[in-house]
Amino acid sequence: MITRRAVTAGLATSLLAFTREARTQVPNGSEQVLTARPTSMKLRPDAAEAEIWAFEGTLSPTLRIRHGSELRLRLQNETTLPLSLHFHGVRGPNAMDGVGGLTQEPAAPAKSHTYRFTAPDAGTFLIRPCVLGGSAEPMERGLSGLLIVEEIDPPQVDQDIALLVDDWRLNDDGSLALFEKLAEAAPAGRLGSWLSVDGKGTPQRIEASPSGRLRLRLANACNARTMRLRFDGLKAYVIAVDGQPTSTFEPLKASLPFAPGTRYDLLVDLAPEAGAVGTVMALIGDGMPLVEIVTAGDRRPGLPAIAPLRPNPKMPETIKLQSATRKDVTIKGDPKLPNEPWTINGAAGSPSGPPLVKVKRGTPVVLALTNRTAFVQPVHLHGHSFRLLHPLDDGWEPYFLDTVQVPENKTIRIAFVADNPGQWLLASTVMERFDAGLWTWIEVT
Repeated sequence: MITRRAVTAGLATSLLAFTREARTQVPNGSEQVLTARPTSMKLRPDAAEAEIWAFEGTLSPTLRIRHGSELRLRLQNETTLPLSLHFHGVRGPNAMDGVGGLTQEPAAPAKSHTYRFTAPDAGTFLIRPCVLGGSAEPMERGLSGLLIVEEIDPPQVDQDIALLVDDWRLNDDGSLALFEKLAEAAPAGRLGSWLSVDGKGTPQRIEASPSGRLRLRLANACNARTMRLRFDGLKAYVIAVDGQPTSTFEPLKASLPFAPGTRYDLLVDLAPEAGAVGTVMALIGDGMPLVEIVTAGDRRPGLPAIAPLRPNPKMPETIKLQSATRKDVTIKGDPKLPNEPWTINGAAGSPSGPPLVKVKRGTPVVLALTNRTAFVQPVHLHGHSFRLLHPLDDGWEPYFLDTVQVPENKTIRIAFVADNPGQWLLASTVMERFDAGLWTWIEVT
């Protein structure tokens, strides 16, 4: 449980104004190296050092590349476990999807693996470990980051800020809690006791000009923590969900669901007077402030009215539901019972087993996801973006997703055009459940 003591410790880091995230602008055609290695770091300023893993000694790095540029990224593994990196939300080539044990051999300790692709879409994407049966510990030790593929013609803003939310299970002294073996771990997922934004304590403080406009890219890199976000004292407009542009809208009741793997791009207009304060809150317990935005300095000149991003021409305008291949997907499991493992359609995931569905490229697909468990099930589809269908299949929500929450004992339906050839996971984004087999795969030929 996240405690008041942990919140108070995090507040100590907010005395200085927030600066831009640790980021690297990747030149076109150059190779970027991410070395994953053990690192000792104080997560809380008043605490002992935690033995974490980090990329280049930095938590929550952000790589930025222009849309249309090739990303060449070499993962150098200096940890004690095999690693591969998944670019969560990128609809790239299957060989570069980074699923160790399915689309590639993971990089063994002291070895490396190179990823090379041109992302088809601009957007905000997660970088995270993805090894069948071995993803939870690398994630929980800190190996996650963001890939920002910048639009050629982005909206006019004063600051474009990427914010990676994570939680950590810490001992009272601030050291990292021990990791259980998979057979002994709580398969519901390892919930942390301390929240961070970009690897730092909360709330992070951002200073911006009165009447200014910010672009916030919010991503949930927690291993198991599903939450809601609320925007207090802020006028926030969603412009993209899971990396894909959407019709601009204000969040209902100023809040948004925020499951592991989910990303939002928002435009935030600030108050015209100096000293105004707005907060991005995590609705955990009585609420925890993640980001505090304060206006300071001179008022900036007026900006044009907020407008949506340009639609992605590579996404289908319609999906022919009447001709779709349909498949029921039933999620079961009870972590309190030893004989009720996590399963999809009665089986744990296996790369040697048959695919959930096999279709030819260009086929519309509808999956009915039924959650027969007592837990919300966040699920991510690799290599594709999908529509969330209305209950009667008579339409869909006006945005694309690649990660969706399936409520307890409910059924939702998603639809997509299987336009990316390869073997693609449909998997839990709660890493202990994923490691325990809560995944399946589809094949597009």
